[in-house]
Amino acid sequence: MISLQQYLLDPCGTTSIPYWKYKRIAVPQNMLIVHQREMTDDLLLDHRDEPYFRLYHDLKNIRQMAVQGVEIVSGGSVSEHVRLINRSYTDLSVTPEQIESYRHTPVYCPDLWILLKDKNTQTVLAGGIADHDEEAGESVLEWIQVLPPYRGRGYGQLVVNTLLAKMRHRAKFATVSGKVSGPSAPERLYRKCGFIGTDIWHILTPR
Repeated sequence: MISLQQYLLDPCGTTSIPYWKYKRIAVPQNMLIVHQREMTDDLLLDHRDEPYFRLYHDLKNIRQMAVQGVEIVSGGSVSEHVRLINRSYTDLSVTPEQIESYRHTPVYCPDLWILLKDKNTQTVLAGGIADHDEEAGESVLEWIQVLPPYRGRGYGQLVVNTLLAKMRHRAKFATVSGKVSGPSAPERLYRKCGFIGTDIWHILTPR
């Protein structure tokens, strides 16, 4: 069991998930989670590999952004977030029950659920969900998405930077993770917003 003190020395390189999840979630028996420094070719003989990046932000330099014609709305309904997430991905989907369950965790913060809407039509264009762990002083970006037709306009950066600005008054640092091979290049977005790090975690499942 990794202690909180050990985790805080290197959050992204110590565990593949935030500390609050690490304490609660058991790795399935048929799954291996291996950091890049421990990855070997032999493991690929019997396993499929899905690599994930995990990045860190010290919350010290956050870019303030303004994008014309849109507004940030705190909260939003479960159904709005579910529709946004499911319309933003081709390789996954969520249920209302799954998103609702996030509101019953110890890290739930209502003002860290945000939606980006068109000012004129109130159409949801993008959004984000983040958590805050008081024990670790860590805020975690979980669901950041922009609808495909609206990508490339700075909306993703606006969502991320808005959440970081909200976090800076309560957290010591923020983390985020995602698929290395994500089709919308999420790592590039987070690095534009000041996240740093080189930690890669490999999720290995039997072939």
